[in-house]
Amino acid sequence: MDEEQALEALSNVITALAEAPYDLALHAQHIQLAAAAHMDDQVLAARETLAGYYACADDVWIPLIEAKRASVDVDTVEGALAVLEVYGRAEEDYLSIPLLKQHMDFLIDRHADFAASGGVAKGSEEPFSREWTRGALRAVVARGTGHLTQSYLLWDALRDWEVEGLAEIQGEERPAAIVEVEDMFLARLQQCHSTNDDTFNAYSSFTTNYKAAGAYETLLVNATKVRAGAKKAYGWREPYETALEKSGNSLYAYQSYIAYEHRAKQPDLVILSNIHERAIAEAAKRRAAGEAGAEEALRLWWASYVDGMRRNDAPVEQQLSLYQRAVRSVPGNGEIWAKYMRFLEVNNELVEDGSAQPISALYDKAISTKLFEKDIEQMMPLFLARAGFERRICVAALAGEQSAESTLAQSAIALPFLELQDRLAALVGILTDGIKTTRAADKSGDTRFRLERFLFTLYNELGQPDDAAKVWSDATKHYRNAYIPWLEYTGALERQGNDTEARKAFARAARAPLDWPEMLWEAWLAFEHSNGSAADIQDALDVVERARAQVDGRRAREAQKAGYQAMQVVAEQQAAQVPVADAVAAASEVSAAGDVAMDVDAPAPDAPSGSGVKRKAEDAPAEESKKAKIEPPQPLKRDRENCTVFAGELPSGTTDDELTQLFKDCGAIREIKITQLPNMLVATVEFAARDSVPAALTKDKKRVRGQEIAVHLAWESTLYVTNFPESMDDEALRKLFAQYGHIFDVRWPSKKFKSTRRFCYVQYTAPTAAKLALELHGRELEPGHSLNVYVSNPERRKERTDADANAREVYVAGLSRFATKEDLEKLFRTYGPVKEVRMALDDGGLSKGFAFVEFEEEKDATKALGANNYELKKRRIAVTLSDTRVRSRKREPDSGLGKKADARSRTLRIRDLPPGTQEGLLQQAVERLAPVRRVEVRGATNEARVSLRTPRTRRACCSCPTRSSSPAPSLGSRRARTLLRQGAAV
Repeated sequence: MDEEQALEALSNVITALAEAPYDLALHAQHIQLAAAAHMDDQVLAARETLAGYYACADDVWIPLIEAKRASVDVDTVEGALAVLEVYGRAEEDYLSIPLLKQHMDFLIDRHADFAASGGVAKGSEEPFSREWTRGALRAVVARGTGHLTQSYLLWDALRDWEVEGLAEIQGEERPAAIVEVEDMFLARLQQCHSTNDDTFNAYSSFTTNYKAAGAYETLLVNATKVRAGAKKAYGWREPYETALEKSGNSLYAYQSYIAYEHRAKQPDLVILSNIHERAIAEAAKRRAAGEAGAEEALRLWWASYVDGMRRNDAPVEQQLSLYQRAVRSVPGNGEIWAKYMRFLEVNNELVEDGSAQPISALYDKAISTKLFEKDIEQMMPLFLARAGFERRICVAALAGEQSAESTLAQSAIALPFLELQDRLAALVGILTDGIKTTRAADKSGDTRFRLERFLFTLYNELGQPDDAAKVWSDATKHYRNAYIPWLEYTGALERQGNDTEARKAFARAARAPLDWPEMLWEAWLAFEHSNGSAADIQDALDVVERARAQVDGRRAREAQKAGYQAMQVVAEQQAAQVPVADAVAAASEVSAAGDVAMDVDAPAPDAPSGSGVKRKAEDAPAEESKKAKIEPPQPLKRDRENCTVFAGELPSGTTDDELTQLFKDCGAIREIKITQLPNMLVATVEFAARDSVPAALTKDKKRVRGQEIAVHLAWESTLYVTNFPESMDDEALRKLFAQYGHIFDVRWPSKKFKSTRRFCYVQYTAPTAAKLALELHGRELEPGHSLNVYVSNPERRKERTDADANAREVYVAGLSRFATKEDLEKLFRTYGPVKEVRMALDDGGLSKGFAFVEFEEEKDATKALGANNYELKKRRIAVTLSDTRVRSRKREPDSGLGKKADARSRTLRIRDLPPGTQEGLLQQAVERLAPVRRVEVRGATNEARVSLRTPRTRRACCSCPTRSSSPAPSLGSRRARTLLRQGAAV
């Protein structure tokens, strides 16, 4: 990019930032472009702009502080204070021990210079006098006190400064100064920190040098008692500090630490506050680096932080400061803004004295960020909090009753009538605008209809039933397939006594393609039984019957289509799984057994003269086709991902019957699986239809045996993981992902489609753990293998499958020894996007002469066949579609036993497998004993057939019969389970 292009790009970014000042990516681009153009002033301006909208870390603030120091005369009090003002701004954003230490060094340095030059009078309270500097230093140390492992860097610097200063104090002031330093030591010994022993030793030296000799023992005994509680407190937390250090300050380790602090009956607010500060600072650093999951962790921990301070009655001023910092750090988090507004509603005195903005201004500021326009789940808390505030003011005024909860509600009684009318109009406007915004943001809108329910209730409270009914009438037009708006609309009409309109609405809804029509039919029939005549009931039954027939017919067609598609996929997969060599061997065995082979040119035994098998084959499909028309519809294709919810935090001993009772009203249950993990009991509940899942999610926080349980979509806690090294097995992968949370299951694919498949599904017990684990995305476990980690969204299932991998892959032979992966990527990119190039290399890193090129699309692989006979580095290459099974068969060594005996010598049968054994895991286990070509598990018999790449040995099986006519050897139950334990638990 030349200078002109760079300037144009920079101008475009600045223009875009003017339109979207809260776009974090644009700010990062602004800084990068300015730095690339070597425009130092513009880089500084870009950092200042970013700091004006977002909380920033050291990488932004330290350059700004250095720039401020360079721009002012720090040898003057005014210049030094200007630098301190920037330090103060920086420390308001995120906790940084290095930044605080730099701040202290600056204070000590300026104090020493001013004292030496006589610029500040001794004993005065002027800036940079000893008293003023002591207060400033202690304020800095207080910011980092709760950092258990690094706060010593700050406190030790303060201690050294104080002790050195004692030498300058003589006369009557000296005893008081010594007592003040001693008190500082004793206060520090009572604080939980990792270097308590060092602090105690320093105190011992201090007493030796500055206290009377006879008091030494008494003072140390007292200090030992004083620090006992702090030592014990750090002992409880030391495992969490060690876990942080070993994990490289992983987000999961921080989450575990925070959860521990929240579980305390009486949390230590200093430590609780500081572990949140540390975690938030780490997440912010990772977000700036573009790490996946960091933004979610930031939002989670800010919410946890402010809630923890509120529950433990932290000072109101401290809570206000937290909210102000939180909305700078995560301005796109609607829940934080909502909590902030509720906090100000309860503590209205902060608004009245000017310490905080009015709630209306806060709401407008949140909306002005433009970060909520496409995210319904973030905008919803914002709308509800704002509308809830206005509603409570209006209700209190209308009722004329005081509320002890809010000073705002207490004063609402005195609202003039016109102001009350304005507030009511504003409340309705907030809700209607919110409804329009959510529907514009996403066609599916808010499937929980939160704003519609709020507005409906408000209209009813105001005595406007017609407007209330219209809320749901409008909703039926937007949510055409949702049954809930129709139920609410008809219910509203029924409560008004408008049976005629309710009946018409029921009739219209019965003919609509709803997501749960049965609920509406039942409601209509119940309505007619309660309000209608016999004729009305019969008419409703007729309409429902016709609608039911149409729905059943449509479902049957969909089921039949899905069934046929599933059968086609299975047939193609089975055909693809049979290697040519195996088919020939199988035919030979049949022939050897005495069976008569089919001769397609011979006439059928019962056929008349002149008619052959060919004619018979032509007639057969017609008969098959006729039969197919009268066959019952195929069952619906099983859709586990969309039909399964995960239930966690179950009380010990929970049974299938209890879960069935809990979820029975949600829909037909296909299967419940309860699993006892080491520290918890969890379950998966699979429904027959995905329509049951929304209702099942409402069971979250319900109680089983008096204990709240957690319910979420199973796929939300499941990760799709791919592109890890081929050497990584189940044990290594579990160890890598276990640092983020409790793993429920790891599912490995069968390698029937492609022997080099490298992906799996990791399912946690909680969605938060899955979000934290996204930080592994992009991490290089080995050179050239950047791990890919995604939440396993069922809507992207097609993108995850590699069943057609061979059809998307070409085999390239005849390569020059000097050909590289880059050469092949450059060549084959001309045919379409290349997903992966795998080149065989010798010990010297040179090509062995062949490679595999995998495309994103099958059509591109077909087009790439045009590269056949292309000259690359003076060698003509051969390009064919990949068929790894046939090629690998050719490379397998010959046993010298003949085809049949050779096939038997390479085959094992494993009996008595545990139910649900995964082919991928079984292959990993067997490969520790011998190279595996293929594994096929037969679930019906709990057996598996394993084809080896080399003839079996006694190391690979329990017995190895020598007679060529003997059947394939088998591994008994004990041996099979041993193999599976070696690979991983399944």
